[in-house]
Amino acid sequence: MNATALSFNRVRKTFGTHVALADFTLEVHEGELFGLVGVNGAGKTTLIKCLLDFASADSGSISVFGRPHLQTAARRELAFLPERFLPPYYLTGRDFLGYMLKLHRGTYSTERTRTMFESLDLDLRALELPVRSFSKGMTQKLGLAACLLSDKRLYVFDEPTSGLDPKARALLKRQLLALRTAGRTLFLTSHLLADVEQLCDRMAVLHGGVVRYVGTPTELLSRHDTDDMEQAFLRCIDEEPQAAPTA
Repeated sequence: MNATALSFNRVRKTFGTHVALADFTLEVHEGELFGLVGVNGAGKTTLIKCLLDFASADSGSISVFGRPHLQTAARRELAFLPERFLPPYYLTGRDFLGYMLKLHRGTYSTERTRTMFESLDLDLRALELPVRSFSKGMTQKLGLAACLLSDKRLYVFDEPTSGLDPKARALLKRQLLALRTAGRTLFLTSHLLADVEQLCDRMAVLHGGVVRYVGTPTELLSRHDTDDMEQAFLRCIDEEPQAAPTA
């Protein structure tokens, strides 16, 4: 069994009377590609915000590679791309990458950047253009490039394929699988259940702030007696909540 990369232990978060996360417990293994799925408002982005200390959990604990997530040194191990990625509009693509790599304590490399852009189908001319001129797809690719060039142990993506065309989605999935093969840990949210089924070693279904399922995509299909991931998901969130396994 691989070591634990991410650990959420009874994490609870409320907004007034609304319970966003109800004692959320989950472990993500090092070297695992893990998918978190759920409807809009299920609590996925709230969980990520708590992990990154953008929001404070009411109770519970989170650790990153064994370190409490509130320690800056713990978060140094990861790179993150939000669902609504909006880089500073006045920077060029090159400026943004240089800035992000400096924050990640990395060094800008023309050759690595060229290779990364090609692997994401992003035109090299984007390096010289101001970000305000980018399309949604170009902006998403730039954010992905910045994350992937950071060379971290853990990557956290909130809807990473948002705004990507079919070719870019296929190329990104190739990149994610290569990272998993290299032993990196990936934790992502997605509304695209087919991608989760294809890519993820394990997945969790989060509904109403409660974990409804943790396991492999194949086990979810088997549990609900279907070969259709969307139907399995619907049956999972429609059934009575049960305690989900954590490993």
